[in-house]
Amino acid sequence: MLRAAADGVTLAVRAQPGAKKTAIVGIYGEGMAAQLKIAVQAPPLDGHANDALIAFLAEFFGLARSAIALVAGELSRNKVFLLRGVTLAYARAVMAKWMVA
Repeated sequence: MLRAAADGVTLAVRAQPGAKKTAIVGIYGEGMAAQLKIAVQAPPLDGHANDALIAFLAEFFGLARSAIALVAGELSRNKVFLLRGVTLAYARAVMAKWMVA
C-alpha cells in the first residue's frame, strides 16, 4: 500500500465514491496488493472524487494539497497517489496512528 518513490511515497487507494462522508473504511486486499479503502462523499464526476481524495489525504498526512498528486487511476476506483516530500517512515507512522485509533 505504501512504497518509497524518488520524490516521496506512493499510496495505493481503493476509492468508494458516493458515500455519506469521506473517511478511511479499512484495507482492501492483502500483501503487496493491499490498498487503503477510502469512502468519498463526492460523486465520481468531472474529477470531483479525485479532488476530494487529494484534500482528504493532505489533511490526513498533514501536507499541503500541492504535495499530493494522482499518478495512476484517474478514472478507476484503484488509484495511486504520490505524497511528495514524505518519507516511508513518516507515512507508516501516520498510518499506524490511524490503525490504533
